[in-house]
Amino acid sequence: IHIGNARVFVLFDALRRFLERVGFRVILVQNFTDIDDKIIKKANEEGRSPFEVAEHYIGEYWIDAGRLKVRKASFHPRATEHIPEIIALVKTLEEKGFAYRIGGDVLFDVSRFPEYGKLSRKKLAELEAGARVEVRYEKRNPADFVLWKEAKPGEPFWESPWGKGRPGWHIECSAMAMKYLGATLDIHAGGADLVFPHHENEIAQSEAATGRPFVRFFLHNGYVNINAEKMSKSLGNIITVRELCEQYQPEAIRVALFSTHYRNPINIDRELLASAGQYVERIKNFLRALSFIEKKTAENPERLKSTDAEVCKRLEDFETLFMAALADDFNTPQALGTFSEFMRFANVYLQPSKGCWSGEALKTMRGFLSLVGEILDIIPEEEWQKEEQWIAGLLAEREKARRERNWQRADALREEIKRAGYVVEDTPLGARWYREEGNGN
Repeated sequence: IHIGNARVFVLFDALRRFLERVGFRVILVQNFTDIDDKIIKKANEEGRSPFEVAEHYIGEYWIDAGRLKVRKASFHPRATEHIPEIIALVKTLEEKGFAYRIGGDVLFDVSRFPEYGKLSRKKLAELEAGARVEVRYEKRNPADFVLWKEAKPGEPFWESPWGKGRPGWHIECSAMAMKYLGATLDIHAGGADLVFPHHENEIAQSEAATGRPFVRFFLHNGYVNINAEKMSKSLGNIITVRELCEQYQPEAIRVALFSTHYRNPINIDRELLASAGQYVERIKNFLRALSFIEKKTAENPERLKSTDAEVCKRLEDFETLFMAALADDFNTPQALGTFSEFMRFANVYLQPSKGCWSGEALKTMRGFLSLVGEILDIIPEEEWQKEEQWIAGLLAEREKARRERNWQRADALREEIKRAGYVVEDTPLGARWYREEGNGN
């Protein structure tokens, strides 16, 4: 999948996590269109069956989604597994007078649905023929769209009341959505490019069939630009998740995608990704600082004090502000800013020179980290800490050299650690290390 697809999946997976955190029971449906014109064209080009092509790309999706830590939906229906539901929906539309036949095709008559255009705010009379809708001169209206397509030689087909054929793109999505979520969906999400005609057509056919509102809230994320240009095949600037993951941590890619409000366009470039990498490195440095103090207080419980009410109140306020930002139209940039402020405040509190710390405050910090990880999933996995065990070994060796007053050896070890991109800081509690700013990716 490319980064434009990934923005949709990452953003709305995080929204689902937030809703679950605040107490909603979320049923998330993410369907796979496993038969359409593009798949058939690709299959013909590669000399494979459309089903093989679809299976290949669905498999690729699972790999890329896993890389970006996107969780599975409640249901992942496929169009080819829901042909009976699709046919039933088309029949309902035909029986109610919203659909008509042209040969073996069945089309939706948009003039029969007075509210057509209410999502995209387009007026039927102003719609140009062929504006992302297949043009046929037999159509009653240029904007009429296909519900069921007559089979062409060599294409997959299913038996139907209208003969051999296959479903149109729009009807697939409505049929699958309503099977798992009922006639009315609470939230329907997707890219801004789907507003028209796809989501507009979904509304028309679904509401015409059921007589009920199809969606309570539509959420559309903005376009993805690459180096200030619209991402497109014609410009040759498509960036895949796989390519990004070869250069950047998945948490950094997620931070980059969360750095712009979902409704706004986002510009993906090296500067943004480098900044996101540095943000993740700040998280790691904070985790190093917190773990260091937790270790030292565990070794010497006298360094713990019973409470620090003012500090605990400030820490709790950060969590409140973080959740408030997400509750305000899922404002992830503001949430990231709040988390950054939290780390700045906490890092000051965690200075080794302080001498003693509140166990409650340390616990609150861990709790907030858990919350951020649960919703935004930008906290790096623990594997990186295991990978840094060699630094702990070098520090132990350096400490031994210092005790033996072998300053040359101690300095050499410090330089070895520095060459790896880390800074060693000698504190009253012993040596600790952190990553130099700008080394994240």
